[in-house]
Amino acid sequence: MTDNTKELDLACQKFRKILENQLQRVEDMKNQGDFVDYSSLDTIRIGICGGDGIGPIISKEASEILKYLLSDEEKAGKVEFVDINDLTIEKRLECGKAIPDDVLEKLKSCHVILKGPTTTPQKGSGVKNIESANVAMRKALDLFANIRPVRVPSQGINWTIFRENTEGGYAVGSQGFNVTEDLGVDFVVTTKQGTERIAKLAYEYAKNNGFTRVSIITKANVIKTTDGNFIEDCRKVAADYPEITTDEWYADIMTAKLVDEKRRKEFQVLLAPNLYGDIISDEAAEFQGGVGTAGAANIGKKYAMFEAIHGSAPRMIEEGRGQYADPCSMLRACVMLLNHIGMNDKARRLEKALDICVYEEKKLTITGRETGCTCEEFGQYVKETINRV
Repeated sequence: MTDNTKELDLACQKFRKILENQLQRVEDMKNQGDFVDYSSLDTIRIGICGGDGIGPIISKEASEILKYLLSDEEKAGKVEFVDINDLTIEKRLECGKAIPDDVLEKLKSCHVILKGPTTTPQKGSGVKNIESANVAMRKALDLFANIRPVRVPSQGINWTIFRENTEGGYAVGSQGFNVTEDLGVDFVVTTKQGTERIAKLAYEYAKNNGFTRVSIITKANVIKTTDGNFIEDCRKVAADYPEITTDEWYADIMTAKLVDEKRRKEFQVLLAPNLYGDIISDEAAEFQGGVGTAGAANIGKKYAMFEAIHGSAPRMIEEGRGQYADPCSMLRACVMLLNHIGMNDKARRLEKALDICVYEEKKLTITGRETGCTCEEFGQYVKETINRV
């Protein structure tokens, strides 16, 4: 038998460091304050962070419509827009960080952020390995709740997916290591505090929005410790909401039941750890027209970030098709941003305008190519429609 004592000792040292950091994060969660009350702020600072690939193109169009809707508030000084550049793959690779220090400082100076997609290098691509900017931002700003609504009224679909955003398989996704050349290890992290806060947010959302069912998604039959803890802690929160029906699903069968035309109409609020929530929300978005149609909210107690759920589509840029990128996902994110800061009427107008443009009139269509309209043309269509709502 090969003596791997040195390799095991080194692996234990690395694992200890990971655990120490996670235990410190638990203490930080215990000492958190309450959510920001946006109505108490003199000025709400909204950061516009374009990202890379098609990110700057669709972010520009979305921010133009956001500024159009909030023009009175901006003139009155109640809203301030902050442009945040340099969250590009080139800049991140240059400094060797998921988020450059100066960019993170600007992000933290804002209350809410509208963020375009960012590129994450894949292992084996020949590019330096850096953590996902999304994952890094969620951890740095403690954006623990990823919320993704999916609506298809004609099919009876009205789902809101609550995905835990800072733990699970993504918590230390860049800190796995090869123990030997034959054995590689990654880690899944679940905490009582992290699970309780995402569960409470999901049940409060269900209660306040007239939903009567929350479905908890895990693989606790196989991943017994972390997924087991997640479902047990969710059950404890569920006990405080007896008026809401709670059911439990394994992640694999849930992906199948979302395709079941009869069963899927029963789902309302879906609550899942990080990895399963990521996969299921992308599948769910396909019923609405694809990931290009869906926005996401990333909510924490101090900060909030709103984004498209799709990637940066570097191939579109390489092929010269960037101008045909679909801004709908970013515009749906703007709806969520407006609701989050208490601008509910403006959110309703934008959402209605999008429904008219995408589902009802369909005067313009985005195809990602010359066969459809440009991002700018579609944005103008939405802006004109807002005036009619």
